[in-house]
Amino acid sequence: MLSNITACQAVVDAVKTTLGPRGMDKLIVDAKGQATISNDGATILKLLDIVHPAARALVDLARAQDAEVGDGTTSVTILAGELLKQAKPFIEENVAPQLIIRAYRQAAEVLDARLMAIAVPMPEHNPAELRQLLERCARTALNSKVIHGQGELFARLAVQAVLALDPEDRDERLIGIKRVPGGAVEEAEFVDGVAFKKTFSYAGFEQQPKSFQSPAILCLNVELELKAERDNAEVRLEQVSEYQAVVDAEWTLLMDKLEACAATGAKVVLSQLPIGDVATQFFADRDIFCAGRVPAEDMQRVLRATGAHLQSSTASIQPALHLGHCATFEERQVGSERFNFFNGCPQARTCTLILRGGSEQFIAEVDRALHDAIMIAKRALAGDRFVAGGGAVEMELSRFLREEAKTRPSRDQLILAAYAKAFEALPRQLCDNAGLDATDLLTRLRKAHASSQLWAGLNLETESVVDTLAAHVWEPVLVKRNMIAAATEAACTVLSVDLTIRAAKPWDANAPSGLEQLEAKSHAAHAARHPRK
Repeated sequence: MLSNITACQAVVDAVKTTLGPRGMDKLIVDAKGQATISNDGATILKLLDIVHPAARALVDLARAQDAEVGDGTTSVTILAGELLKQAKPFIEENVAPQLIIRAYRQAAEVLDARLMAIAVPMPEHNPAELRQLLERCARTALNSKVIHGQGELFARLAVQAVLALDPEDRDERLIGIKRVPGGAVEEAEFVDGVAFKKTFSYAGFEQQPKSFQSPAILCLNVELELKAERDNAEVRLEQVSEYQAVVDAEWTLLMDKLEACAATGAKVVLSQLPIGDVATQFFADRDIFCAGRVPAEDMQRVLRATGAHLQSSTASIQPALHLGHCATFEERQVGSERFNFFNGCPQARTCTLILRGGSEQFIAEVDRALHDAIMIAKRALAGDRFVAGGGAVEMELSRFLREEAKTRPSRDQLILAAYAKAFEALPRQLCDNAGLDATDLLTRLRKAHASSQLWAGLNLETESVVDTLAAHVWEPVLVKRNMIAAATEAACTVLSVDLTIRAAKPWDANAPSGLEQLEAKSHAAHAARHPRK
């Protein structure tokens, strides 16, 4: 068990320096030689090649925080590691692990109730205040990211994207994020609709119009391309006229499909399958824009935004039912790429964010940071309450649990006090990463919370203790609730394992079996208890 705790501590040491606005980045090189520079905890844990089973269990539970909330993975890892560190002295003193686990779970329930009691409700009936609050929550999430200098811009983009989704489910997968290398990061753009990169095109494409007002949009899953006969079937012919009949039949089939598309009145034709050179020229002659090989993800967003229905045949298209519409369509240049834009969509429940930057590595990190901000804004809407950040809520929970521990008559008092002390690891790590005197600032934080300053937290810019609620350092309460639950579950999972048995590899005939490993450990334990004189 002690070796499991030590292995988990090694994982914590790898990510703890990334916490907060002054956190450091990690350079990770995978087995293929691909390098990733990031300070996002979820990304780092995903790329680490962890062999130890207990440490891997800790990582899996910490990554569940990213899947559930979208942010706070580093905080979960640090808190879980600190809980294990506080439990280590009890284990060494032969306190039963089940007593520690029971006390930890009781503490988590007490703190969850306290957290909900002090959380501040959101102004649901005032849209302007709600948007401002969401932007401040997103801005707090971006403080520790590479784009913290442009935090106001990206917080606004993240909130715009979340509010553009369907209020019923707010599926973040319908937010398209497109990366375009080159340009300044401030050139990031929000599209209230759909935008995707120009697909592969044939001759005749440049003759097609590139912008429309109020066009009808036809979405297909049909191949509009001539295929060589040998690709479809083997045909045995005796006369040249028979061969010509086969060719003519294929042309007739294609032209019937194209005529059916043109007859619908659509001005934009999209297909997930190829649109060949003949079809491209056909549409160009009739002032129709077409694009083939549209990615399925982008096609789904077009369908959701325009109200179109995907057709797998051109035989029975009903324009009134199956075509989509938008206010404007245009194809224009973005950096070195050309993009198709659908704006003013009547049923828009999707949007697109176009990111710019100097390199692929930088844009990838911007993408990860923006994803965290989007998830925070989404969870803030779902949770309808928020708390102050900057270590304020952690110190308040620590103080409250210390007072609660004094009311417990049994040995649980010591374990609850250790659990409370673990929460101080987060503000202490914020100070250490910023190069500040953690002892001095934590002492001032304890004094402030002891004097009923509920939201006293850290201001790393001025190296002081401030009211972080008034300073607009806000976080959704759902993030903190998940952090406590995930960290507690991770610590309890590791503490509940008292023996690790590794199965022998099939090709290792000389390796001891699981029973032999148990017997060897039993003999070693007996020898340690009864040493020879």
